Formats: sequence, C-alpha cells, structure tokens
Amino acid sequence: MDEANHISLDVYQKAKKGNYYCGDSYFYKETEEAFVCAIADGLGSGEMARESSQAVMNIVEDYPHLTIESLVNKCNEALVGKRGVVLGILRIDFPSQSYSYSSIGNIGVIMVSPEGKKSRNIPLAGYLAGFPRKLRVTRGTVEKGMKFLMFSDGVNDRRFPLKSVHTDDVTSIIEQYKELYGQVRDDDTTLIVMEYL
Repeated sequence: MDEANHISLDVYQKAKKGNYYCGDSYFYKETEEAFVCAIADGLGSGEMARESSQAVMNIVEDYPHLTIESLVNKCNEALVGKRGVVLGILRIDFPSQSYSYSSIGNIGVIMVSPEGKKSRNIPLAGYLAGFPRKLRVTRGTVEKGMKFLMFSDGVNDRRFPLKSVHTDDVTSIIEQYKELYGQVRDDDTTLIVMEYL
C-alpha cells in the first residue's frame, strides 16, 4: 500500500492463467496539485497487448499535469501502428477538490461515498487505436473518505464484495478480492483501490 498526502492506494494485478505477460498496464502519480491514475488493457493478450498498454502508460507518466481530454488524445497518437487498448483515466485535482474520469472500453470505475453510496461509470464502447474518438468525461467533487475502484475486465464487479467498501481500508479490500477470486483468472486482471484522505 502507498501512503501519500491525499491518496491511499493498493493494487492487485495478475496475468491471465497460462500467460507470462499481463496485457494490462497501470500507472499512478500524486503531485502537489493532482493525482492521476490510469489502466490500459491491450487488445488480445500476451506481449503485443503489453506493448500497446505500456505505450499508453508512458504517455500518462510523461504528462500527468494534462487534462483528461488532452491525455487521451496523446495516448491515442501513441497507438498509431500498434494494437489498440481500452483505457480508463482518473484525475483528482486537489486545489478544486474535484475529480474527472474517462473510460473507453471495458475499464470500470466505481465511486463510493464516505456514507457507502455507490455509483458506477458507464464506459464508452470501443477502444483507442490511433484514430479520432469521441470522449465522455465524468466530473464531480471529492470528499474525505471517498473511494474509487478502477479495474480491467478480468474483475467481475457483479461478484465484487462491495458491502463494506466504504468502511474497509484499501488494503483490506484488495485482500478480500484476492482471497475470493485470486485463483480464477480467465483474463488479465488489474484492480486499483484508492481513497481520498
């Protein structure tokens, strides 16, 4: 688990059963001004999928200060001539205490209020592959104790143990997930649990 000034975070990632390379890549960074977190899942599986998802993470790493819209455009440019990816990016702006999130393809996000109210993001269908894309950005206000769960399609959120997410810490949530579903891996799996402190 990583402790920082504003965000507590833990990650679970495993490759699809039988694969050495995980086609999912993720990146997160907290600066003085903001926190950015992204998951990309390369189409297909194995090394070529990993190459595409990693190319996108390199962009997020190089430009963490950009808006969601600008980041997605730059990620899209990096995919020309490569396999496509599905992508989710979350950005939390500390001075304005706001978040913005966008998802293309099956990267899910669940937001949980400190009181336990859950809302799910509906991702845009399709994937990024170097050609122009419409984008939908969800925006809102963050409050202390709010949690964000971001995950690739290896996570079946319908089976997800959500009852105590608003009271459990990020590591407990990851441990519960590992215990329940760590052995069942029909796809590359990435789950990132974040709490705004």
